[in-house]
Amino acid sequence: MTGISMVFGGFGSQDAMQTSRGISLPIVVHLATVLSALLLGPVVLLRRKGDRWHRRLGRVWVLLMVVTALASAFIRSPGAGLFGTGFSALHLFTVWTLICAPVGVWLAWKKRIAAHQGVMTGLYIGLVLAGSFTLIPGRLLGSMVFG
Repeated sequence: MTGISMVFGGFGSQDAMQTSRGISLPIVVHLATVLSALLLGPVVLLRRKGDRWHRRLGRVWVLLMVVTALASAFIRSPGAGLFGTGFSALHLFTVWTLICAPVGVWLAWKKRIAAHQGVMTGLYIGLVLAGSFTLIPGRLLGSMVFG
């Protein structure tokens, strides 16, 4: 729904639409990869484990998550955020993702499957939680979607 809203001009107020016209490249990359990861995640988590398609789709999902996290590092509000750094508390998910994604891959490579499943499931839950926080009224995405 958010993706449709972004592509077709949003369902929000005119003020939100005026703000959205100045969306930066990191935000566009972030939205494209995060929405893709949000949709692909359940496919990877729910399909048969360990087969070729699980591994291929899992690699794509991890790549999407890493690109999402890297793009989010460039999304800042100078002078605002935590201690005036421009980074919000949501940026803690950036750091967590950049730690957990390679650890999850390494665990699969080492055949520590239960640990791998836990890390990857936790990473997806973190994705959903972080996404939920972006929809809070007053934030750019929340204003674009809900007005």
